[in-house]
Amino acid sequence: MDVPTNAGVPANLTVRVGVPWMWARDRSACEFQRLAGFEQGLEAAQDHRQGRAAVIERLLARLEIAAGGQIQPSPFRPPDLRATVAGMTDSPMIFDPRAVAAHRARAESLAGEAGFLFREVAARLAERVGEVNRTFGRTLDLGCRGGLVAKALDEAGAVRNRGIVTLIEMAGTRDAQLEGPTFVAGTEEALPFADASLDLVASNLTLHWVNDLPGTMVQVRRALKPDGLFLAAMLGGETLTELRQALDQAEQECEGGISPRVSPFVDVRDAGSLLQRAGFALPVADADTIIVTYADMFTLMQDLRAMGESNAVAERRKTFLRRETLYRAAEIYGRDFAEDGGRIRATFQVIWLTGWVPHESQQKPLRPGSATARLADALGTEEHSIGEKAPGPRKGKPN
Repeated sequence: MDVPTNAGVPANLTVRVGVPWMWARDRSACEFQRLAGFEQGLEAAQDHRQGRAAVIERLLARLEIAAGGQIQPSPFRPPDLRATVAGMTDSPMIFDPRAVAAHRARAESLAGEAGFLFREVAARLAERVGEVNRTFGRTLDLGCRGGLVAKALDEAGAVRNRGIVTLIEMAGTRDAQLEGPTFVAGTEEALPFADASLDLVASNLTLHWVNDLPGTMVQVRRALKPDGLFLAAMLGGETLTELRQALDQAEQECEGGISPRVSPFVDVRDAGSLLQRAGFALPVADADTIIVTYADMFTLMQDLRAMGESNAVAERRKTFLRRETLYRAAEIYGRDFAEDGGRIRATFQVIWLTGWVPHESQQKPLRPGSATARLADALGTEEHSIGEKAPGPRKGKPN
């Protein structure tokens, strides 16, 4: 597929088409441009029953980028282009991607008080990166969260000490606060990156809104270079358990049934299994618990709204809670989960996922029988073969 070239563009520039985004690689700093009018063009094409090839050709003609290399289709392009715009895949839709995007778009600035959780987790993530004794040339901040990971990495010295040359920030929409690092607008479920193009992928509390989490992890593994690191923090199953219980009990009492008011979260054991399923080596999943206290349930809900973490479950009720149900939930919350001083507690469980792309230099289990030292010698004890009964105290005649 031919694209006009402009003067001054390197001849080795390779452009990769990842619907709905374009990625220019083989440069010191990646450059990204969004496909102008993608949704409008897609609507018109599908309404007139035009084929996918024609859709892509017309969109490419409208691009304002020049490339001297070849055009390659992204291996991650879903079969349905409309589903890509909505952020959906063929997996069951647990969350409404449009609602997730709308909540984040209207969220208050993460630099305010409501962003305390994201700042804290970003600092812990940067600390974990600093503990890894290796360098990362090209790093992706998947989900972005207002550039908090970039700031935390810089403050922790990870950018300088770990050799991060290019930091790419990826989120659904451009944040006005983002300055400096290269930015790409996209979705976690359709990553526009070539295979083996990244050294480190970090994510700060965004993956709990992904419908196809296994698919996203597979794409991350493919985008990482051999021996590349995936380090992510996501909310776990114990998150907001108090709010969930209070709302469920109040809705049952006042309305005779319950509906999903708090998002479902992955369990730490399942998260570890997902890493293995995606093909990561040396997978590790652990969890931190952060307890936050609030004056009342309404203050907590205001914070969740300001963070863009309101309910976005696809099967949620589209109507507001009754006032009676809401006040009853606040009463139950204050009765069952009050701390000393009358404040209520809210639990945030942060699951940490760590996985490496397989490489021949990584440690591997030894072949059975190849040990060169005896465990009994190290422990200073006597070794007994399997099936041999260990000597016990001698039985003597009673006096």
